[in-house]
Amino acid sequence: MILDKFKLDGKIALVTGASAGLGAAIAIALAEAGASVVCHGNSRSPETTVSAIQKNGGKAASVVGDLSQKDAPQAIFNEAVRQFDRVDILVNNAGTIRRAPAVDYSEDDWATVLEVNLSSVFRLSQAAGRQMIENGGGKIINIASLLSFQGGINVPAYAASKGGVAQLTKALANEWAKFNVNVNAIAPGYMRTDNTAALQSDENRNRQILERIPAGRWGETEDLAGAAVFLASAASDYLNGHVLVVDGGWLAR
Repeated sequence: MILDKFKLDGKIALVTGASAGLGAAIAIALAEAGASVVCHGNSRSPETTVSAIQKNGGKAASVVGDLSQKDAPQAIFNEAVRQFDRVDILVNNAGTIRRAPAVDYSEDDWATVLEVNLSSVFRLSQAAGRQMIENGGGKIINIASLLSFQGGINVPAYAASKGGVAQLTKALANEWAKFNVNVNAIAPGYMRTDNTAALQSDENRNRQILERIPAGRWGETEDLAGAAVFLASAASDYLNGHVLVVDGGWLAR
């Protein structure tokens, strides 16, 4: 049965940035599909997401770590393995954004955004990839962005990091597809999250954004649930190095 391919029963997932927003929605969706989920948080505890999963009858655990620190990815991965023995599905969702004109952009902001959004994605993927290759397969899902394709304004580090995420996704897929490790990405459009709060509250910018989205609305965090479950499941076993855009049609206009 084709629907059976979407089930994640017996799988172990690690979702970074799962305290709220997109990461929480993805973690909950994976749990609803049958996976046990390790929910990562940094400045905000992931316990709310863990509790939501457990109240629904799922299995979940929490891990905390600052992905701007180089040693954090390996420590986070090790803790996930300690809790559930292995990781079958890795979702690199955690990210940060710092806004400023390029001429004024600070070295600290540049370094932090690149470390969290790109370098930690590589380090976590490397740790997971080693184990997945040894175990005969796995799924890695990176969260890219519309700015993997477009340049944005006043977010040079974010645009550079998300462009890098798209290319890293393809590079890892080229190496690991033969080991049954599927590496793909989701590029969300304009989603109603804390990261876009400034845009939502700007009446003029909010209007401009909505006018371009064919769907006529901001994306909700739940709009990524189906894409995440698909890429985490056996239904996507022949999908490699793809960046799946979930944007209400933004790029098509």
